[in-house]
Amino acid sequence: MVELTEYLDVAQVVLYVFWAFFAVLLFYLQAESRREGYPVESDETGDYDKDPWLYMPSPKTFKLPHGHGEVSVPNDVRDTRPIKAERPNEWFGGALVPTGDPLYDAIGPGAYAERADRPDLNAEGEPVIRPMSIATNFTIEERDPDPRGMTVTTADGETAGTITDIWIDTAELQIRYFEVDTGDGHKVLLPLGFAAMRKKKGDFYVHALLSDQIKHVPQIASKEQITLLEEEKICAFYGGGQLYATRERSEPII
Repeated sequence: MVELTEYLDVAQVVLYVFWAFFAVLLFYLQAESRREGYPVESDETGDYDKDPWLYMPSPKTFKLPHGHGEVSVPNDVRDTRPIKAERPNEWFGGALVPTGDPLYDAIGPGAYAERADRPDLNAEGEPVIRPMSIATNFTIEERDPDPRGMTVTTADGETAGTITDIWIDTAELQIRYFEVDTGDGHKVLLPLGFAAMRKKKGDFYVHALLSDQIKHVPQIASKEQITLLEEEKICAFYGGGQLYATRERSEPII
């Protein structure tokens, strides 16, 4: 070993080995970054515009919990939903302009991913998010105000409804949604992050929507649980309202 090191620069060899390892690591990480949600396809032909063997990882199969089957990625599954917007300029990369009512067309901040249409489940296989009318073993801390019975006021200053129930995350032990009765026979969910409690007025203020818009919040199929897809649609609707609830919000400030 001593004789070998007399003819080799060990530090330089280690440096070359590190460079080689780092180069392989970079290609590996780049490939893994394209495993999901990064097809890198041409807008003109729809084909993948890179050499797959170099840039794309080999498919990997994941077993989903609670008997929901398997999923292999990358795959050929693509989002085929039509985009209700058009590019006003011919040059590639131009901004898309809505062709209809963007609040209801699920574009821009109102866009959502097509997640699984099933509820998020805990380790026991039961829905994580449940209304307190069903999860009766959960209560509001006695030192905190109970939101049930409080009114919901929207950005136009109008009363949009009354909170009738609270949907909680039984795993994280926190409120996720308020169930709001709009007074016309409909009940919608209001994400906690879009509601601000005003103690002086005793109500919850929702800046994202107007009173006539909150009635159109996407409905849920069950009164006892909410699916991942339904959560996406509901949160996206409120998110879209931040920009599209009124015409002025989408216009330049200056």
